[in-house]
Amino acid sequence: MLLRFLGFLFTSAVILFLIGAGVVTYVVWDYSKNLPDYQALKEYSPPVMTRVHAADGSLVAEYAKERRLYLPIQAVPERVIQAFLSAEDKNFYSHFGIDPMGIARAAAKYVSSGGRVMQGASTITQQVAKNFLLTNERSFERKIKEAILSLRIERTFSKDQILELYLNEIFLGLNSYGVAAASLVYFGKSVHELTIDEAAYLAALPKAPNNYHPFRHTERAIERRNWVIDQMQENGYVTAQEASDAKARPLDVSPRQSGAQLFAADYYAEEVRREIYDRYGEKGLYEGGLSIRTSLDPQMQVLARRALIHGLTEYDRSRGWRGPFKQIELGGDWGEAIAKVEAFNDVAPWQLAVVLSVEDGQAMIGLQPQRTKSGALGSERDTGTIPLSDLAWARWATGPQKGVKIKSAKQVLTPGDVVYVEPAEESGQFSLRQVPKVEGAIVAMDPYTGRVKAMVGGFSFDESEFNRATQAQRQPGSAFKPFVYAAALDNGYTPSSVVMDAPIELEQGGRVWAPQNYGGKFYGPSTLRVGIEKSRNVMTVRLAQDMGMPLIAEYARRFGIYDNMLPVLSMSLGAGETTVLKLTTAYCMIANGGKQIKSSLIDRIQDRFGRTIFKHDERGCPECDQTDWHGQDEPEVIDERAQILDPYTAYQMTSMLEGVVQRGTAAAIRDKDRPLAGKTGTTNDERDAWFVGFSADLVVGVFIGYDNPTPMGRGMTGGHLAAPVFKDFMTAALEGQPGIPFRAPPGINLVRINAKTGLRAGPDDQGVILEAFKPGQEPPSSYSIIGYQDEFGRELTVSPEQDRAVNQGTGGLY
Repeated sequence: MLLRFLGFLFTSAVILFLIGAGVVTYVVWDYSKNLPDYQALKEYSPPVMTRVHAADGSLVAEYAKERRLYLPIQAVPERVIQAFLSAEDKNFYSHFGIDPMGIARAAAKYVSSGGRVMQGASTITQQVAKNFLLTNERSFERKIKEAILSLRIERTFSKDQILELYLNEIFLGLNSYGVAAASLVYFGKSVHELTIDEAAYLAALPKAPNNYHPFRHTERAIERRNWVIDQMQENGYVTAQEASDAKARPLDVSPRQSGAQLFAADYYAEEVRREIYDRYGEKGLYEGGLSIRTSLDPQMQVLARRALIHGLTEYDRSRGWRGPFKQIELGGDWGEAIAKVEAFNDVAPWQLAVVLSVEDGQAMIGLQPQRTKSGALGSERDTGTIPLSDLAWARWATGPQKGVKIKSAKQVLTPGDVVYVEPAEESGQFSLRQVPKVEGAIVAMDPYTGRVKAMVGGFSFDESEFNRATQAQRQPGSAFKPFVYAAALDNGYTPSSVVMDAPIELEQGGRVWAPQNYGGKFYGPSTLRVGIEKSRNVMTVRLAQDMGMPLIAEYARRFGIYDNMLPVLSMSLGAGETTVLKLTTAYCMIANGGKQIKSSLIDRIQDRFGRTIFKHDERGCPECDQTDWHGQDEPEVIDERAQILDPYTAYQMTSMLEGVVQRGTAAAIRDKDRPLAGKTGTTNDERDAWFVGFSADLVVGVFIGYDNPTPMGRGMTGGHLAAPVFKDFMTAALEGQPGIPFRAPPGINLVRINAKTGLRAGPDDQGVILEAFKPGQEPPSSYSIIGYQDEFGRELTVSPEQDRAVNQGTGGLY
């Protein structure tokens, strides 16, 4: 009887087992029918953020929708792996994809709670299955699919491959995905630099990043972090002393901002972002994981911004005080009140302040409080004073007190005024600052490669993202003239050729046009050199008329200044519109001896796998890949760039532009220790002020003007406004470097001439200079005056003896 009962139990157990196995098999078969293809994990290519670096390797900017850096498992430090295993799946390397004991605990919890609590029991493999292939739906159906996929993933991938997928995909809060990005976002350091407590905190986040937010739930975050450290100790990864020390440390999180990371580089970074977007689209920019090496020189960028800001603010101060930035009501905590005013973040060392009280001799101010790492308003309330002596410039630009001399601080400021200030030399004192209305741009380039080393597109990127170096189309005025003169030098003229500077009337567009020199005077016969040095408009028009405007238009196109320049004579004076970057690039081709270049902010782009997909330098070097030296010659770089200007012409033009700085419209920036060349540019009514100049190895373009072209005032020329910005920048950027003379091509002839007549200098001549002549050229013994004819229509020829008579009085010149 007992045996029969035992047999019945055994048979029943077998039948139940078979039924259960059949049910399980059916369930597995049924749920397996519509499972996603786990083989897709082999082609895993997650969105990875694009990073932009300066020429020295420093980080300029990051762009991503999901901030992620992909890191191979071999590159993940053991301590980070140990922290995540301790927090998420300590049996990861021993189980087969699912944890039966964990599942049993979760099931018991579900039953005991009456179905109200669903406790997770997912292994790392299951989390990979869920994160990559399934949804976050909380149901038994999803758990079954997750388990099936986990078993299959374990059979297909190694443990290290699975862990690599997990550590790069997991969301860790603050828009960071994967441990590499999270390490940078939370702590500003590489994963290899993480301490035990930092690695443990990151490992504490996968369950619920928002629940362990470092600032909103600090105590809960520290508690969870310490639990992970305890698990690491229990698993033998850290000693008791290491665990104790790690738990005693505060949660020192410093969130990293996205976008531009380098001070003063916002305009540069945004221009790079736009170019990458145009090349590779939105997905390539924000998900492509591109590594971009730019030509940006961080130190030069700071110097360029400083020089431009100084130039803009100096001009703006000369126009007077326009009033406070904003006004607020004082009462209660003034710090909270001014904290609500949004300040520009890129104008340091300027700070926002509120006027607390005003006396005749000074104004008491309260500085906008700093914010903590969490974004909360700091508790400190710093104050200072603006002395009356600093307010002398602040005569009102408008209103009843316009132009009235400042004798009391009360004339300028009232309590509640929100203003910008800058720390003065004396502690506790500040200088009043005013956000300028006038704008400008500066670009610095390597003339031999076209690499843009610095670019500033305005006073503040926070105030206006419009880049005046690349997006503003402005008239260059006389800064275009060198290309008219270059065309002349290429077509038979010499620097000592003489052109008549006298009134001329021309028909243009159905109307009579009579070009004028700046100042309204005319100076008679003058050499090309004098014409460019003194920026003579009438001489330039006569020269363009003699050569023909189609030729000038072709030179403008060849140098990339204008694409389709209207071939009318007024365009020879820079009446067309171009950008600072285009014009600076064109000057590079004069400075480098006439080689065509393309401006570029980007040196190289690599994809997520490290393959170079773009390189700015297109020069070839077939022999540069040699790994050993066997007595062969040094490899040569093959330069196939077009020669768009004769090298001799380029040097003659450089010499003439050096004269602009030595004796001409930019003489105020002459540097006795460093050869500089360049050209000023000013448009009608002083609406645009330009200076584009260069040393032997650096070309810089500067523009100043209102966004809505407005007269800046009589005398506000390129030489007065833009040239000093150029000088300030060059002095700082080239400090400590020797002055390098401009490089003359072999065969150029330097001849002593009379600077006034252009004829070979005699022993008693005054004003003698060395002039550059091409091989086969020499100073004439007499000269023809272009634009000055006798009664038979022939150009007048003048000998040295006649020159004195020609230049006395008006003599028919007018």
